[in-house]
Amino acid sequence: MRCIGLLTILGCFASSFLSAQSSSVSAEYLSASGLASRVARLRHGINASEWFAQVYDKRGYTREHFQNWTTADDVVLIKAMGFDHVRLSVNPQPMMANHPPDEISSEYFGYLDAAVKMILDQGLSVVIDLHPDSEFKSQLAKEDSFVQQFADFWRALAQHYSTWDAERVFFEILNEPEFTDRYRWYGVQARLAAAIRERAPKHTIIAAGARWSNDDELVFLEPLRDPNVIYNFHFYEPHIFTHQGATWGAYFWHWVKGLHYPSSPEAAAKVAAGVPDAVDRLAVIRYGQDHWDAVRIDADITQVAEWAQHNQVPVVCNEFGVYRAYADPNDRAAWIRDVRTALERHGVGWTLWDYSGSFGVATKKDGRSVPDEFTLRALGLTHQAGK
Repeated sequence: MRCIGLLTILGCFASSFLSAQSSSVSAEYLSASGLASRVARLRHGINASEWFAQVYDKRGYTREHFQNWTTADDVVLIKAMGFDHVRLSVNPQPMMANHPPDEISSEYFGYLDAAVKMILDQGLSVVIDLHPDSEFKSQLAKEDSFVQQFADFWRALAQHYSTWDAERVFFEILNEPEFTDRYRWYGVQARLAAAIRERAPKHTIIAAGARWSNDDELVFLEPLRDPNVIYNFHFYEPHIFTHQGATWGAYFWHWVKGLHYPSSPEAAAKVAAGVPDAVDRLAVIRYGQDHWDAVRIDADITQVAEWAQHNQVPVVCNEFGVYRAYADPNDRAAWIRDVRTALERHGVGWTLWDYSGSFGVATKKDGRSVPDEFTLRALGLTHQAGK
């Protein structure tokens, strides 16, 4: 009760602070048309994963990794493929280790600055997406003192980038929150947004719903009292197709391989026959019975678009994609195309997951990144070689 009570107070304080900001600092620098022009910079982007986050190599976050995982040549290729922005995943945990949260090391800032500059130099926009591991998010969901530490970290990060191009540098509060209590998340997110706004009055903030940035969590959310915010959601529905064969998430996914899209009862029944547990077999059978196709996907995305219209706020989808390993390439391309066209029909910008990882639009061969033209066509993009 004490925890919930304090976060309620924090949420009220933060909302009041943001309300004051909306009539002074934030609104002073950005009109509604100004925000619209920034949203237009996030029309079709790519996620740069496993660079400053999700690094599971035992050597960790090293100089060699930062300099070699994604290079200037990769960013040139991203631009040539037709993307207009990069969502840069950044794990705050290495920066907070062995330092007070508001004292980020100059060495680490050097690596991150170089990456951000490399993206901006190609005329792309960049979303600095704070992308910690689950244990970090679990602490935020339970410990008020840890929320305060993370707010201090955000103040330092926002202060550092407050002089960088506010038209092209965006701050995403937290990737895929893992809060079962939606009301607590509202208080935490408001608190973190206030910390960012305190030090970076001009920059646009990106906010999300309480659990995994799901679309049904976003439509529950009450918008923050700040006019300079874009709302985001992730779309991987249905996960049983997009994550088939994956060894994370639901355990039984690793049994599911060769599941087709659009779904049909007959095709799903064949895959279900290879799943050993009856409950999990039922999930596969239901996928077939649910007739997942372009119409079904559009129906889900329509709900988000209507929420955004009702609240008069901009929204983007900054993650969607299909795990490459076990999905049929034609099915994968069809799903990507159907999601992309539904988003565009509603005027929602998108960011594919990811650049060269296991969901990638490019593959690494002999140290070089090679575009997947099949995926690019599904995205409505064309690789302009030599650009």
